[in-house]
Amino acid sequence: METSIGSVDAAKPAPNGMVGSPPSATAHPITPCLPAAAIPSECTLGGHVARRLVQVGVRDFFGVPGDFNLTLLDHLIAEPGLNYVGCCNELNAGYAADGYARAHGVGACVVTFTVGGLSVLNAIAGAYSENLPLICIAGGPNSNDFGTSRILHHTIGLPDFSQELRCFQTITCFQAVVNNLEDAHELVDTAISTALKESKPVYISISCNLPGIPHPTFTPEPVPFSLSPRVSNKMGLEAAVEATVAFLNKAVKPVMVGGPKIRVAKAGDAFVELANASGYAVAVMPSAKGLVPETHPRFIGTYWGAVSTAFCSEIVESSDAYIFAGPIFNDYSSVGYSLLLKKEKAIIVEPDRVVVANGPAFGCVLMKDFLRELAKRLKKNTTAYENYQRIFVPEGQPLEAAPKEPIRVNILFKHIQKMLSGDTAVIAETGDSWFNCQKLKLPDGCGYEFQMQYGSIGWSVGATLGYAQAAKDKRVIACIGDGSFQVTAQDVSTMIRFGQNPIIFLINNGGYTIEVEIHDGPYNVIKNWNYTAFVEALHNGEGKCWTAKVFCEEDLKEAIETATGPKKGCLCFIEVIAHKDDTSKELLEWGSRVAAANSRPPNPQ
Repeated sequence: METSIGSVDAAKPAPNGMVGSPPSATAHPITPCLPAAAIPSECTLGGHVARRLVQVGVRDFFGVPGDFNLTLLDHLIAEPGLNYVGCCNELNAGYAADGYARAHGVGACVVTFTVGGLSVLNAIAGAYSENLPLICIAGGPNSNDFGTSRILHHTIGLPDFSQELRCFQTITCFQAVVNNLEDAHELVDTAISTALKESKPVYISISCNLPGIPHPTFTPEPVPFSLSPRVSNKMGLEAAVEATVAFLNKAVKPVMVGGPKIRVAKAGDAFVELANASGYAVAVMPSAKGLVPETHPRFIGTYWGAVSTAFCSEIVESSDAYIFAGPIFNDYSSVGYSLLLKKEKAIIVEPDRVVVANGPAFGCVLMKDFLRELAKRLKKNTTAYENYQRIFVPEGQPLEAAPKEPIRVNILFKHIQKMLSGDTAVIAETGDSWFNCQKLKLPDGCGYEFQMQYGSIGWSVGATLGYAQAAKDKRVIACIGDGSFQVTAQDVSTMIRFGQNPIIFLINNGGYTIEVEIHDGPYNVIKNWNYTAFVEALHNGEGKCWTAKVFCEEDLKEAIETATGPKKGCLCFIEVIAHKDDTSKELLEWGSRVAAANSRPPNPQ
């Protein structure tokens, strides 16, 4: 019997935030079902769920207790391989599971029925948009209440318990409502395996009276969790490679661009293999930053249309052939649909499909298999990179700050750049941090995450908590705007509680700057907080925490020296006071183009 997990045995957490396969399980013999009287007390639904989470690689899960999930939580925390991280609210628990999945390969959160489930929805939707395997478990009503006309608390006052399920159906790839023990084993295993195979969130509801009841299907030594490896259609793969080779080998100056779906395809290594073999210039889409090594000798930067890094868009858009691996072309990544690309010049490689220019298309072809086979067949062509070298002019440095001059954001990021190493990871919040962090040059091994497709402000606080909990070998550097921070600030206390040591740069410029540059109004101004005092209140003398308020470059240097020196074992919160109009030039350009796309008049009817 096949007992290996996933398509890669003994997989390790992948570098640069790539979602990897869970670790392989130890093979166990199949234990015959026992008579009901002889079923050990540990053979319960709660114990089975806990063991499955451990088998697929979950070490920490995030949640908020509620009366419908308390018994389930008892069984989960009784599992030695699981650690419960209690969050301040369900939204942050979901964001934390998202960040954990980015660093570790799979994440999990546990909430209570409806009031918890509906609170976590936004985070689960974000994980769905970013193709993250996340297991969301909700404690559900007592199994005896299903099919009755009873009205329960935590509901909208109707004898219909399906509201939560219906909400999750559009933002998860599988939903399991476990309200009897006969099919519980199958439902739980199907949900977890679907999350891993599809690299999307799943929803599991477990009736509150079931976790502690023994059942014959939950044996002490269950059949190990396993997934059948996905394979490419051999003929389709050969045909796709043949058509692509014919297309690219006749091109004069082809280029490669990495997209965010490299993560879900687990094709990062294959992409680098192709880059090495082909000689092509290599760029990434903004949402793929961190998935491709920026130290590659032919890396030319971020391709983001009009707000690309210097000289990158000119090389990509003037190419006569480009291969995009795992792209997502939305209004944000296309800068208001303004990319100067032509379909007839493009090879689009999806996780399991390849489209060559205007056709043909080849299905059942896995990205990593395709890229590796392509690497064996392409002629080496360095023309595009040579053209890049001819036009490239090194970036200038920001103007030196005068003594005690109010700090500028470009000065801040000059110093953040110096902090980066293979032992750090960057979390960039939605806002101007997107654009400033995009210009950071990542050393080998430096993690990088942001949520571009969903773009939910406040995501970064929970994501920092989850990422730091998973990647304990890295120090997380989070860049968060004041408006975003106000949405989810409470769980800084959870970071302190669990002894985490991220460095949080709170950029206080008085409002929702990214919205200002799209469409300004009085609603973009927020109430200012004393942020350092707020974090000190969360600290409350328990755990390790240090705060600083920065007004000028001298303050910043001193704060960074302290955070990376005597306070390196603490959570360090550095509030940077910035001018409300101090934005990157990229945000100004991007904002105007997105505003133009948003304000297009209706087409004539």
